[in-house]
Amino acid sequence: MSRYSRVVVAVLFTLLLGACISSPPNPNPRANVEPKLASVDLPRYMGRWYIVANIPYFAEDNFVGSYAQWKLRDDGKIDDSYYAHKGSFDAPLKHYQFTDSIVPGTNNAEWSVRIFWPIYASQQTLYVDPDYQYTILGYPGKKLAWIFARSPDISDAKYHELLGRLDEMGYDSSRLRRVPQMPEQVGKPGFHSPGDKD
Repeated sequence: MSRYSRVVVAVLFTLLLGACISSPPNPNPRANVEPKLASVDLPRYMGRWYIVANIPYFAEDNFVGSYAQWKLRDDGKIDDSYYAHKGSFDAPLKHYQFTDSIVPGTNNAEWSVRIFWPIYASQQTLYVDPDYQYTILGYPGKKLAWIFARSPDISDAKYHELLGRLDEMGYDSSRLRRVPQMPEQVGKPGFHSPGDKD
């Protein structure tokens, strides 16, 4: 593929990405307040994080058992590995690899994620608990959000506490759906259903 063709594909992908993550109006009265980013201790932040919940969108549609594995590189960048089963826990485990760079001046909380050259996305750490067991990630404009945990399952009380934090930051927390992390969660109320995306 020529360089021109790659650029055209990249531009079309960017336009498609913007269209696919368009969201309904945010009813949260704090919707226009810019959330404060967390301060992240990178070595403690590395390792495996299970995706407990997110705002549905096309790229993670119909994935179950999904998790991220972050590894700090010698050059200061982060190897970002995403794993998930498509459609069923019986499906093969898929793996996608990204490279993340820390945005200077953000206390390690904002990462530029290289999807593929020259496409980048922004990932913001909005909260991480003192023990580095739970974290909340956001996206500029509050169109997307994720709740991650070190364990594949968390209590309902903890989940609602984290939803409350997103609500305080101005997100429409009603849009989040839990990601099935075990087969018995598939089809339960509040969890992703096949084809569930905005």
